[in-house]
Amino acid sequence: MDTDKFNYVYSCDLDINVQLKIGSLEGKREQKSYKALLEDPMLRFSGLYQENCSDLYVTCQVFADGKPLALPVRTSYKAFSTRWNWNEWLRLPVKYPDLPQSAQVALTVWDIYGPGTAVPVGGTTVSLFGKYGMFRQGMHDLKVWPGVEGDGGDPTTTPGRTSSSLTEDQMGRLAKGPDLKVLCDLTKAHRQGHMVKVDWLDRLTFREIEMINESEKRSSNFMYLMVEFPRVKTNDRDYSIVYYEKDGDDASPVLTSCEIVKVPDPQMGMENLVESKHHKLARSLRSGPSDHDLKPNAATRDQLNIIVSYPPTKQLSSEEQDLVWKFRYYLTTQEKALTKFLKCVNWDLPQEAKQALELLGKWRPMDVEDSLELLSSQFTNPTVRRYAVARLQQADDEDLLMYLLQLVQALKYENFSEIQGGLEPGSKRHSQGLSDDSALDSSQILSTTSVSSTAPQKGKDGADSESLEQDLCTFLISRACKNSTLANYLYWYVIVECEDQDTQQRDPKTHEMYLNVMRRFSQALLKGDKSVRVMRSLLAAQQTFVDKLVQLMKAVQRESGNRKKKAERLQALLADNEKVNLSEIEPIPLPLEPQIRIRGIVPETATLFKSALMPAKLIFKTDDGAMYPVIFKHGDDLRQDQLILQIISLMDKLLRKENLDLKLTPYKVLATSTKHGFMQFVQSVPVAEVLATEVNIQSFFRKHAPSEKGPYGISSEVMDTYVKSCAGYCVITYILGVGDRHLDNLLLTKTGKLFHIDFGYILGRDPKPLPPPMKLSKEMVEGMGGMQSEQYQEFRKQCYTAFLHLRRYSNLILNLFSLMVDANIPDIALEPDKTVKKVQDKFRLDLSDEEAVHYMQGLIDESVGALFAAVVEQIHKFAQVSTHAYTQYTIFFPQNGIITKPVNSQTVKTMFFFKLRKDYLAEQKCFFFCFF
Repeated sequence: MDTDKFNYVYSCDLDINVQLKIGSLEGKREQKSYKALLEDPMLRFSGLYQENCSDLYVTCQVFADGKPLALPVRTSYKAFSTRWNWNEWLRLPVKYPDLPQSAQVALTVWDIYGPGTAVPVGGTTVSLFGKYGMFRQGMHDLKVWPGVEGDGGDPTTTPGRTSSSLTEDQMGRLAKGPDLKVLCDLTKAHRQGHMVKVDWLDRLTFREIEMINESEKRSSNFMYLMVEFPRVKTNDRDYSIVYYEKDGDDASPVLTSCEIVKVPDPQMGMENLVESKHHKLARSLRSGPSDHDLKPNAATRDQLNIIVSYPPTKQLSSEEQDLVWKFRYYLTTQEKALTKFLKCVNWDLPQEAKQALELLGKWRPMDVEDSLELLSSQFTNPTVRRYAVARLQQADDEDLLMYLLQLVQALKYENFSEIQGGLEPGSKRHSQGLSDDSALDSSQILSTTSVSSTAPQKGKDGADSESLEQDLCTFLISRACKNSTLANYLYWYVIVECEDQDTQQRDPKTHEMYLNVMRRFSQALLKGDKSVRVMRSLLAAQQTFVDKLVQLMKAVQRESGNRKKKAERLQALLADNEKVNLSEIEPIPLPLEPQIRIRGIVPETATLFKSALMPAKLIFKTDDGAMYPVIFKHGDDLRQDQLILQIISLMDKLLRKENLDLKLTPYKVLATSTKHGFMQFVQSVPVAEVLATEVNIQSFFRKHAPSEKGPYGISSEVMDTYVKSCAGYCVITYILGVGDRHLDNLLLTKTGKLFHIDFGYILGRDPKPLPPPMKLSKEMVEGMGGMQSEQYQEFRKQCYTAFLHLRRYSNLILNLFSLMVDANIPDIALEPDKTVKKVQDKFRLDLSDEEAVHYMQGLIDESVGALFAAVVEQIHKFAQVSTHAYTQYTIFFPQNGIITKPVNSQTVKTMFFFKLRKDYLAEQKCFFFCFF
């Protein structure tokens, strides 16, 4: 978008005079003492003692390095009555290319003092360029220093923009409003797009800031001169002026110092011959026999174990690499050491690469989970990548399905020419998707071995030559041809990449690669037996069904009127079989869950949710006569939610593998495009609604699962489910850095399951200030019976256990995230190079298990006692209800105590704290505010 771009023009290219607008002068002039009047009786006739505003004027002069650059200019004569307001543009006798970066303008306000005489009311100085070399723009209030002329010296004695640090007097007045300079900085940050813009809130905020500015000026002893710097605008676009000298790119032969002389070293960037020779000698073929029987001593063995246990992100030093290479034969019995060994290899040296590949076949086969690391962008050797594929062949379909999303992303690191080479002639005209059989005639497709319907198998002992023949693309297609569920998800994962406009514009080669994958997949399905060809036709039918559904949602969104009218339109369109034909269709697998075969949508049950995009709740009729509710969203990219739910589902399986069932609810999400997709609907109630209708969580459970023998009159099974699900989601959302947690996106089922929805903020991003490490509110703890209850202690134990178990699978989770760094997922795309590190930091792999338990204890205690988070939750609740219920608010200042003020309509409507909370209140170390 244009708003995200920084438009600028160089100062050396702007061959026009500098202009400056003199606005108004605010404040009161301090009258002279009686003694001064006695000494100089002419003072009585100056403007100080006039009833109306005296006839002042302003002079303006440009300085650089303490010397004037041009003659001063002055405002024209103006008669004032109630306030000083010139509102006049001054054309300075200097052009932009002539301005040095240190240029500043000195302004002096003058008053007439007798015939031909003037005295300075005050002066002020401001630099023309900011500290980053950008010419100032917009309006500025400059502090006027009384009784002196504007000083153009360096440094100036009359600075118009003073420090933002607070004085003792200002700290005492802090409750009245934020510091003026802080507000100016925040306003500038908002204008530059560094804050989220909310139209209605911004208007109210700036109105409040304006009132604070006026109040600050009135209480100050200084006068303020408002000046405006020009804006450069062309074709409705604002351009900033950036300081740049003409021919600034040319190298200057002038030495800046006569004492230090730079002498270029031609060998600086060249190869270190000594290190290179040592490297070649240490890894030559001659050293092989001597290294074969080499065994480490106890100290070296411990060092090797430490290296092997490093997380995938750890970079090995040259000494560690040499050590791993030296004891490579000893390490062949450790499958975990293989990735570390492969990282030590210099693949540009043929001899070294040959040794590594020979050893690869002799190494103890690595686990399937660890082989994912070999498919990342770090490993480009085709034999190594095919070895990883060979290990993936040992995974069953269920495990492969858990990694399929990442494996489709790993195609970005494959050899694109090999993927295209597997295409059959005449197939390139089919850009994406699966066309009808008639459109893709089987007679056009030649027999090829690149997409075989049977994958060669290998034993557990190692990778034979036949199994290393398959690349990742061929492997995924061959496995998908044998499993309809894999085929279903592979199709939708690839089709989303084919339709991604960002990839198409930014990386056309990758986009073309995914199109080729889809073509090969289509060919393989068409070449298969009858069941495989049926699979292909069902996928094509799914695509047609989704396309019709998208057109239906577009028609509903175009419908004028409120949500009720749109919902009625939705039901009417679904019931119209002649035009839409979605209520009665031939059975097809549901894209979200292909094991479910659907026969159509029940029109009268379709509804729209109360949301900006108004997603639709649709109930499908299944082949066995049951009903399956889903949510279909149009206008939203679900890939981030899809990733997080996939990881939660994986973590659930890993915990169950350790005999720990935390009653998680990893509902299914499938993006069918970058703009729409399906979500599984789970019958549940937001915790916020539970608290509003049932007072507390326990009352909700007693209503739906009463038991005289259970704790607090609640079924023991329901309470156990609630405690375990709370623990599971607290740990998992902490590890994934899920943000924007409030009681409206925590849902509760009647069976006791608590689960999270809406993963728009992950990896530590959060729109709220100072979020707690995990979402654990006092209402959730009270649902367990309080902090002294047996259930709360059980909750803590489950948190420790889950955290320790997931730490043991950290390499798998980190490998999965490493394959997603180039995916177009918003919170990953922000800082792709830090994605894996953010997740790794949450695991605290530097701690022992005992230390990790103590660390988790601290996180839980910090989250339960997070006062700030509780206040933010109240504010979120406050935003959802009428403001008339509150009469006063309180701000907590550690230095100044508690200040309570009445709530008036302006306070409630403005809520400017929402804008300043993170920047100002956190800086001043005060605890926000709360309403009563």
